[in-house]
This record gives sequence, C-alpha cells and structure tokens, in this order.
Amino acid sequence: MTQSLIKLTKEQKQHFETEGYVIVKGLFSEDDLAKIDETFEAISNQTVPGYFEPDLSTEIVDPLKRYPRVMHPHRFNETAKTYMLHQPVLEVLADLYEEEALAAQSMFYYKPPGSRGQALHQDNFYLQVEPGNCIAAWTAIDAADEENGGLLVVPKTNALEISCPDIADSKESFTTHYVKPPKDEKAMPVIMDRGDVLFFNGNLIHGSYRNKTKDRFRRAFICHYANASATHISNHYRPLYRANGEAVSLEINPSGGPCGDEFETVYPH
Repeated sequence: MTQSLIKLTKEQKQHFETEGYVIVKGLFSEDDLAKIDETFEAISNQTVPGYFEPDLSTEIVDPLKRYPRVMHPHRFNETAKTYMLHQPVLEVLADLYEEEALAAQSMFYYKPPGSRGQALHQDNFYLQVEPGNCIAAWTAIDAADEENGGLLVVPKTNALEISCPDIADSKESFTTHYVKPPKDEKAMPVIMDRGDVLFFNGNLIHGSYRNKTKDRFRRAFICHYANASATHISNHYRPLYRANGEAVSLEINPSGGPCGDEFETVYPH
C-alpha cells in the first residue's frame, strides 16, 4: 500500500523542539494494531531465552514476573521487525531528525494490572548515541492514562545534559535508576489513545506510573532510533537497521546498556 509522505506541521515540530516530545495520531491502522496484538499475545505464552523469560507458574506475587517486558523482539520475530521499521514512523523520524533514521531497539511492555512503573530516566544515558541523539517512538497498544500506568514526561528537559541517576524506589519502579527533575519542573501525564505514538528526545526525563487498575493492561510497543549521521552507540543496540532492513554497524560507545536494569538483576533477593 503506497502512502503519501508524512510530514509534521510546523507546530508539531516546534513542540518537539521546545518541549522535547510530540504525540502523532494515525500512524498505525487498526489492522496493524491487530497484528501487533496477535503477535505479542502469542509471545506472552512462551519463553524466548535472553529476550522474554516469564514465570508461567500460577502463583506469582509480582505481575511483572508473569509479564516482563520483551527485549529486542525484532531479533526473533519478523512482525516486530516490520513494525520497528514501520514506514509512517520512519517518515516522522526523518522529519524530526532532518535526515534518515536508523532503528536501534524494539521493546514491548505488557504492564499488567498492579505492576510497578518505571522511575524517571533519560534514554540516551543507555543508548549513548553520538553525535546527535536517540529518539523514542512509544506506541500505545492500549489507551494509556494515569490509572493504568501511562507515561510521565518532564517538559523542556530535552535541553538538559544527561544526568548520573540516583537509586529508584523499588516499591514503585521495576528498574533501578531515578533522575530527579530540576527544581520547579514537574512530571506531567501523557494521556494516549490506542494507536497514538509519542516521539521524544533522548535527554527528556520521563517514566511511568504504577498500573493501579484491577483489569486493564497498558501495553506499549516502544522503539528507539538514531540519526544516520551518528557514529557511535552502546553495543547493546547494535546492529541498527535502515528502512529496507539492511543492517548498519556504528562504532561501539563503551558506556550505556539496556534501558534500565531491573532491581532483581542488580540486587538479587
């Protein structure tokens, strides 16, 4: 299916540049979303060593043990790779970067009822894209709001440097890092409908609430990208991919790593 080239409005680009993020609607059709639903429903009932290792037993206290996030599904699933390279998303990224975007990572969060959120953090602390920056494309597979653990952003923090994180509260965050917002800057909720895509800059401080509902998941398909003129990235994200699926190897930035270490990984109980 041929689609006309997607260009952001001047206002949308301005919002991304000044606030650090922008929501774009209509980049995924309901057919696209149904394929994503079906793919990750199937993945949720299996184990993929190194990428998705759920506890499939019946008695689990922590819902994230049963539904951990899926890391790099594009490395073992063709549908995930197809949607990481989704043409409308890449067109928006090319507009934001003003050059070609390279796909570096895919993730899928199930975020079941009762699960912890992710403390405020900055993505380029992990990806270490240089020169330039990473941009996240965060697609709401379920509607996301304050009740079911929607995203939080601290506007305008895209202009800040990358901070060295503190330790997060393990009761509220499943990952260990926490970046404190500047004085007088507050995290605000981003309310999203199914299929909305939030694009945000790699320095923007963001995180998520706990899912306080009893019956609503907050599924999200999240991919990270680098500008084609970047020369270095953390090894965890190599190889990157062009729109046509061709692999690209940038030089290794020795720092960085996965997007947030989980508490159990760092502090075994």
